[in-house]
Amino acid sequence: MSRRYFGTDGIRGPVGKAPMTPDFALKLGWAAGRVLAGHRGATVLIGKDTRRSGYLFESALEAGFSAAGVQVGLLGPLPTPGVAFLTRQMGAEAGVVISASHNPHHDNGVKLFSKDGDKLSDALEEEIEHWLDQELSCVEPDRIGLVRRIVDAQQRYVEFCCKAYEGPSLSGLRVVVDCANGAAYQVGPQVLRQLGAEVIAIADRPDGFNINLDCGSTHLDALKRTVLAESADIGIAFDGDADRCLLVDHRGRAIDGDQILYIIASDRLKVGKLQGPVIGTLMSNLGVEQAMRALGVGFERAKVGDRHVLELMRQRGAILGGEGSGHTICLDRTTTGDGIVSALQVLSAMRSAGAPLADLVAGVQLCPQVLINVRISGKAGELLTRSEVRASVSDSETRLGAQGRVLLRASGTEPLIRVMVEALDADMAQAEAQTIAAHVQAAASLSTTD
Repeated sequence: MSRRYFGTDGIRGPVGKAPMTPDFALKLGWAAGRVLAGHRGATVLIGKDTRRSGYLFESALEAGFSAAGVQVGLLGPLPTPGVAFLTRQMGAEAGVVISASHNPHHDNGVKLFSKDGDKLSDALEEEIEHWLDQELSCVEPDRIGLVRRIVDAQQRYVEFCCKAYEGPSLSGLRVVVDCANGAAYQVGPQVLRQLGAEVIAIADRPDGFNINLDCGSTHLDALKRTVLAESADIGIAFDGDADRCLLVDHRGRAIDGDQILYIIASDRLKVGKLQGPVIGTLMSNLGVEQAMRALGVGFERAKVGDRHVLELMRQRGAILGGEGSGHTICLDRTTTGDGIVSALQVLSAMRSAGAPLADLVAGVQLCPQVLINVRISGKAGELLTRSEVRASVSDSETRLGAQGRVLLRASGTEPLIRVMVEALDADMAQAEAQTIAAHVQAAASLSTTD
């Protein structure tokens, strides 16, 4: 069954345009309530990031769940993994996150978690879409769901994160935290301070519109400048909903998600706690795969998207997986990608090794990787199968040989085709990526006139 609304990470889009409209959110709450919380007294938790539109969608979802007879707990601004944790801890039937992750404020979205804190299966998402096509009805007045605010939600999550840290005290460590003016603006610095670190927080003044604006994990320049200006030991950058993080070392150099995987895997390996292979994605850098092999650690690739990474991790009995974007999953600590928990694992490795962050990634030599996003208006699947696009990819693969690789994929959250080329030579990677992107753009233009 083809899904009309759910993408690779929930439902997302521009605010006020289908599907991210108030009436759709109301219907989504009702439909999800019918599917996920079918028994009387069932509870759903709703969290959000700091977008102004979060108030709108929170109210609409709340009404929809209530109309389905579901009790609602409102968590307020809280990282996505915090919602997943509290869903498990509080015995809720489902968790809902209102966020568009790293996108700007004018976008928003809805992510759903099962009672186990996992992303929903395709089958459940399809069942919810089935109910979205049905006429909304309200339960009897005495069964309408109650709504309450969970006033200690943030403190519960802070305590969970602190327990996920098992290294030496962070006392004496100087840390800059870029909160992306998003969901971690309070809990991120609070966790680090409770563990003893000296914290300099930036982008921690959300106003409803500045989430991810020139800050966070997609814009590291401000973090780099602050780390150098403050002579900090490390910089940590979250995205808008804090399910991912990237790092900056004391020299102002970026550390991506592939390198974070390597650091955590190396540390787990030293203490005999690494289980199974490490799981990356088709986009993971060839250099990190080679570095893992040098450690004697298996490395396997899943399709892009944290749900695919998690699926393969469970199939292979792995405890560690993630993406270059900084979405790292540590199954020996939590059930989903968690930017704060991931950063804590790196800090633990630094403290245990008594070494700066730069030294911990010395064993990884990343291959130059070029990513070009081509905006499209047609169907990505049709474009990717067009003969001229396939021929361009084949020609590039022939020229690269064993010295690189090519990957084309459709974005699951935006109308884009992502063209990735990796090669030992940076200029060659750039040239091949531009050539393929030009063919994709030409095919996209033709498809709109066909």
